[in-house]
Amino acid sequence: MLPAPEVLRARQKLVLDHFRDEVDQDWDATLATFPHPHYEIVATMTVHDGDGAVRDYYRATRVAFPDQHHELIDLRHSHDAVVAEFWLIGTHRGPFGSLPPTGSRFRVRMTAYFVFDADERLVSERIYFDSLTLLKQLLGGIDRRKPRNWPLLLRFARGALRMSGEAPDPRLLETTEPAHLRTT
Repeated sequence: MLPAPEVLRARQKLVLDHFRDEVDQDWDATLATFPHPHYEIVATMTVHDGDGAVRDYYRATRVAFPDQHHELIDLRHSHDAVVAEFWLIGTHRGPFGSLPPTGSRFRVRMTAYFVFDADERLVSERIYFDSLTLLKQLLGGIDRRKPRNWPLLLRFARGALRMSGEAPDPRLLETTEPAHLRTT
């Protein structure tokens, strides 16, 4: 059962403010939407927990993609979350983890779950996207037939292998089925 309409409106306003403040790179306002900032990036199996860790995540992604922004597709409500579907758009201008900048533009469809606790506090943003789609687009702007681009392609491949070898955050692996869903 969904919460009352005024609760849904309040959640939606918070999520839309959060999105706007991220695009504006107003990190103080963005982080103020949480009592304790917590991001889970499922595609990379990483968790950014706490003010400092989330600020570092913001900084790193904006170094990599300084023009990063989004186009909202839709918002949906559940009993404990707002689900945002959106396009993430940007240009790869700086290092993204181990990946060297390619100068390529990307447009990747994503879903983010903004999860609320029983007191209507935002406790997590959990983001899902297809990382292969992103990687293909980051490489897509490089002409692989030109030998001068081969060193960049090699550095990119090494970076992708390095990133794929990183251990996943156990908080994203060690999950249990909720009691209300168990059949036995």
